[in-house]
Amino acid sequence: MPSIALFCSKFTNEDAIKVKLATVLDLSIINDEDIINDVCDKKLSSKIKLEQCLYSKTSVFNAYTLEREHNANHLRSVMAERLSHKKNYLYCGFTSLLIPHDITHVLKVLIIDSRENRAQQAVAEGITKKDAGNLMIAEDQKAYDWTDFLYRKEAFDSSLYDLVIPVEKQNADKVVALIKENFYKQALLETDASIQAVGDFALTAKVEAALLDKGQKVAVETRNGHVTLKINKSTFSFSRLTEKLTDIAGSVDGVQGVEVQRGKGYPASIYRDQEFELPPKVLLVDDEREYVLTLSERLVTRNVGPYAVFNGQEALDLIGDDQPDVMVLDLKMPGIDGIAVLKQTKENNPNIEVIILTGHGSEADKETCMHLGAFAYLQKPTDIDKLSSTINEAYKKIASRRQVKDS
Repeated sequence: MPSIALFCSKFTNEDAIKVKLATVLDLSIINDEDIINDVCDKKLSSKIKLEQCLYSKTSVFNAYTLEREHNANHLRSVMAERLSHKKNYLYCGFTSLLIPHDITHVLKVLIIDSRENRAQQAVAEGITKKDAGNLMIAEDQKAYDWTDFLYRKEAFDSSLYDLVIPVEKQNADKVVALIKENFYKQALLETDASIQAVGDFALTAKVEAALLDKGQKVAVETRNGHVTLKINKSTFSFSRLTEKLTDIAGSVDGVQGVEVQRGKGYPASIYRDQEFELPPKVLLVDDEREYVLTLSERLVTRNVGPYAVFNGQEALDLIGDDQPDVMVLDLKMPGIDGIAVLKQTKENNPNIEVIILTGHGSEADKETCMHLGAFAYLQKPTDIDKLSSTINEAYKKIASRRQVKDS
């Protein structure tokens, strides 16, 4: 049914516009929270992970886990279900940006304004000008991160929308009148092609899910049941990968044909299968740059997802936004040393398991670290198999704790 996908920049009188628009056109409002709840009802993911997918920058560990891709796929799947309902909806928020352009009976609308006008609107809402500036930057950055992840475009790129409305101090009634005028145009009527596009969107989500479940990240396009897979990174054997991807996609119910193509980014970097089981997200903290980068490369071959930082402050800054499962921590570093990092980590993020890996520690240091909650204390140089085994033991402890929490 004809619907609207509405995305508003912060402080554009968005709440009033949304309510008036839904009332005037008799649309049921679907917010991000509704789509998130649909996913949670199916027990596909958790609310916190879905919110992180929508509103947070991509994790430094995502190259190993594909967690953002998995959660975006869950959101696409339930959005496809909503689009198949015979109801008129007003989709609002970040999830509205998931709706593809070829679903032409959904009008994609962007509400924007100048920073000066948005700041004035914020002040009218009781927010200080300074706080308004900070909030605008933060909200705009969230939007940019999301559309960059989805489309490699900025959030306010006009190509993502059918209608772009600069508020320019117009009241909500005038903005709604302009949207209403466009909503009743002939082009917004459901057609066979636009209904087929909804089905193709749903099938795309299913194929993408099947591929992600097998550790394959490729671009998926569907038209009339025929699926095109685009590989945007080079691979050692294109023909072998083509066969594998074709088998996976072809096994999805509803797929009538599969074609694998080289995408625009194909020559740029190496395509790598992900493991079916998500690897531990491991933060390596050591000021010996060459050592820690070599260690990182070796851990990748053992199904560990490492990310390296080179001092204690970098580690503390990162875990404030992007929590690893396990931290492998050197003790002797300039600035904030390992013991201070361990202490702050266990105080503020107690679920992170910390493995001490040092070449200069004493028995007293070991006793202090274990008392502060370290999972293990290893001496350099350590055998890579011993370290990876210790990381996996720490991860098992985390997984066990999560199972108890979920039960």
